[in-house]
Amino acid sequence: MGIKEETYYEGGPHVGDLIINILLGFTIICLPLTVGAIVRALWLRYRITNRRISVTGGWMGRDRSDIIYGEIAKVITVPRGLGAWGDMVITLKDGSRLELRAVPKFRDAYAYINDKLSPQAQRVSGALGSPKG
Repeated sequence: MGIKEETYYEGGPHVGDLIINILLGFTIICLPLTVGAIVRALWLRYRITNRRISVTGGWMGRDRSDIIYGEIAKVITVPRGLGAWGDMVITLKDGSRLELRAVPKFRDAYAYINDKLSPQAQRVSGALGSPKG
């Protein structure tokens, strides 16, 4: 029968990302960042379960990427918004990368994902700029 898939997180990017980028949009020079944040807020959705990570995005939410934990070689996090949210870059064993932007409670999400990784992937993963202990 298999293991029941349990959802840890399902939702979009952190609302703070949208707010800051809208405020930056008033400077006109940051308008492309504002448009990107609006598109992310409208159509980007993350789903993190005990079996996989799914990212739905693109124009009108038409693109979907599913990765299972066994495919992950490394996860790097970068805090944003004074640490209220963060970005994750997931590197797969084939060398391709998947970027998760403005993930709410990214430290908790990273800890959850890290628990599911292989020991080798856990050793090379972490926060950008943090010392390895």
